[in-house]
Amino acid sequence: MPPTGSMAPKLEGPRPEGPGSEGGPLRNGAETPGAVVDRSERYLIVGAGPAGLAQARAFKRAGIAFDQIERHRDLGGIWDIENPGTPMYRSARFISSKRRSAFLGFPMPADYPDYPDHGRVLAYVRRFAEAEGLVEDIAFGTGAEWIEPEGEGLWSLRLDRGPRRLYRGVVCANGMTWTPQKPEIRGHFDGELRHAVSYSDAAAYRGRRVLVIGGGNTGCDIACDLTQQAVATTLSLRRGYHVIPRHVLGLPADVFGAALPGLPLRLQQSASQGLLRLLRGNPRRRGWPEPDHRIYESHPIINSEILDLVGSGSLRLKPDVEAFDGQEVRFRDGSRAAFDAVLLATGYKMAIPFMDPAHFAWAQDRIAGFLTAFNARHRSLFTLGFLAINAGVFGDFDRLAHLVAQHVRDQGENPARAEAFRRIVETETPDLTGGLSLVPSPRHAVYAHNPTFRAYVEKLRRRMGWPPFPG
Repeated sequence: MPPTGSMAPKLEGPRPEGPGSEGGPLRNGAETPGAVVDRSERYLIVGAGPAGLAQARAFKRAGIAFDQIERHRDLGGIWDIENPGTPMYRSARFISSKRRSAFLGFPMPADYPDYPDHGRVLAYVRRFAEAEGLVEDIAFGTGAEWIEPEGEGLWSLRLDRGPRRLYRGVVCANGMTWTPQKPEIRGHFDGELRHAVSYSDAAAYRGRRVLVIGGGNTGCDIACDLTQQAVATTLSLRRGYHVIPRHVLGLPADVFGAALPGLPLRLQQSASQGLLRLLRGNPRRRGWPEPDHRIYESHPIINSEILDLVGSGSLRLKPDVEAFDGQEVRFRDGSRAAFDAVLLATGYKMAIPFMDPAHFAWAQDRIAGFLTAFNARHRSLFTLGFLAINAGVFGDFDRLAHLVAQHVRDQGENPARAEAFRRIVETETPDLTGGLSLVPSPRHAVYAHNPTFRAYVEKLRRRMGWPPFPG
């Protein structure tokens, strides 16, 4: 693993302060304080992570004028480990493979490993932005303080510095893993209690007894990481999960799955569970709890180490936590154990902190609405990067960004088609689960089955008569 950020070249020279496309650059603080700057011929993109960059490319190719702001000093979103508040940690890597995770038409470098670490992913995202000519159109160090409707279909942006601005529309691409979800647990813990968003590496826990609460990919990865330094590592699981190794018969797991011939869903699930049992044996024999759901009915755990660590005793498992009691933790099965530190790998709440939540549709704490991108209440308000799907998302960000750009262009050039699409946004609720009986948890409230999602958006694109997706 390279040192933090070592694979991500910094873009040299001073950062431009704003877009340089037609209509003039966005210069922070250049206008008279208290003034209202009219940018109503433009759209605003908030955020320069992968989703925001996908939208910028789509707008640029569609000829749509836009400004893009990013509160951090550089682009990359969560993949920049130096970005304050990022959930990234030093050992983090993609859980989907490079071949199934790239932007459309922009493959990851051939010399990348199958599952790139965060530094390589960041370098790739920056190369994408440079290759597409997106960097000069980003106002870095510029955060949205508040955005609200104003007048006839316009949006007012109040920046954390500089004057207020008016825009034709807004794309919120601020990311969905910035607001930690912290469960309410009875009692009080006398040791160190932190959310995993603050986790950097295992060295900080050397010689300590650590409990990780949460069995998602982050919790499992961090628990495996901690076994190298902690004197004792325990993972608390709410339920059993299906664990898929990163490679199956020498291929990345998602590449192997995509190469299988089309089968009915139940047969796919049975075949996958049978193959995993053949390759890895019965996980219960190593102490891993039996899942209460079929494979793919919960976001899969992609991990090649955890079953071996559990089987060897290096990683201990416990059921869900019932209460804290001083230095001890009491579990649902009545057992107790003492710990020096507890890490909450309990996920994140989707949030758009610079807008009133009432502007959006929600399913529990998840952004809902049509394809999670289109807003039934507001014609010119979009949310990109809030898609929960069982695959690498960069290409799917591209697909949604393309649909947004085509619809925006239609609003000016083809009003009849724009109205037809609005009716779809306001009335259609496609089932994107692929027929899976998903585990009833907040994470799966708007979850999409990747092949079903991609088939639907391609059919929608053709139905609207829009050009092909990039790539």
